[in-house]
Parts: sequence; C-alpha cells; structure tokens
Amino acid sequence: MSNSIKKQDVQALVEHFNVIRPFNKVLGLSAESMDTENACVHFIMREELLGNSVYGTLHGGVISAILDITGGFVVFLDLFKKVKGKSREKLMEQLTKVATIDMRVDYLRPGIGQEFTASGYILRTGKKMAVVRMELHSDKDVLIAVGTASYIVG
Repeated sequence: MSNSIKKQDVQALVEHFNVIRPFNKVLGLSAESMDTENACVHFIMREELLGNSVYGTLHGGVISAILDITGGFVVFLDLFKKVKGKSREKLMEQLTKVATIDMRVDYLRPGIGQEFTASGYILRTGKKMAVVRMELHSDKDVLIAVGTASYIVG
C-alpha cells in the first residue's frame, strides 16, 4: 500500500508549509517531496544566509532552524496520516499543536554549496511526543549536519 499523499491533501500541507509558516518563506524553503514516512525541503544559498562571508558558509543558526523546520514537517506528515479522512479543521487544529521540545544538532562540515536539501524521518511517535532524525546535505551530496529532535504532538 502506498503512503503517498493525495494531490488535494498536498495542497493543504504546502499551504501550511508556505503560508501559515512565513519563516519558511524567509529562508526560501520549498517542499521537495512528501509522503507519510519522510519529507525533503530544498533551499538555495543567498547572502542573507551566510555565517562566514569570507568562506561563503551557511550560518549555524540557519542550519539549526532548517533542521527544526524539517523535523516539524515530518511530524506534520505523520499526524496527517493519523487524521486522514477527518475534516480540514481537525487537521489544522492538530497541526497547530506541534512544537519543538528539544533538539540536538551536530555540525559535521562547513555549509558550503549553492543549493541544500534537508530531509527527515520519524524515529518514534506516541500519543504526546514524536522523535525525528534530520539531515542537511549540500548540492554535492556532502552531509553538513544532522539533528535529532523531540516534538509535542498532543
């Protein structure tokens, strides 16, 4: 059985990702792929995201924020699967309850590149909390940072 999300459902999630979450727009994030098991978001390097202008590397805070957003998005997708078939209002009510409890980021290499992709997947989910693993890769497929985060879901 496929875990792909229907086209009309994707529209609701993209709206939530891009419109209800304006910080995603500031970072230039776009949802690259979505299914009920994982998610990928993509962004292009811009001057505003630099942490070190001499070396042209991503700011550590940007890396952390993007990993957190990716983890939250994975939780949204997992919740979406659980409330599937319920009203849009019920879905949005559930999605607005998601919040980061704790996050650890390991910076492995400098964030050098023109484009980046962050991905994540659920490690464990329960009635009140979900744990997600995230990764950030450059356009050269270099692993830049990894993160693990806990999110409140209920």
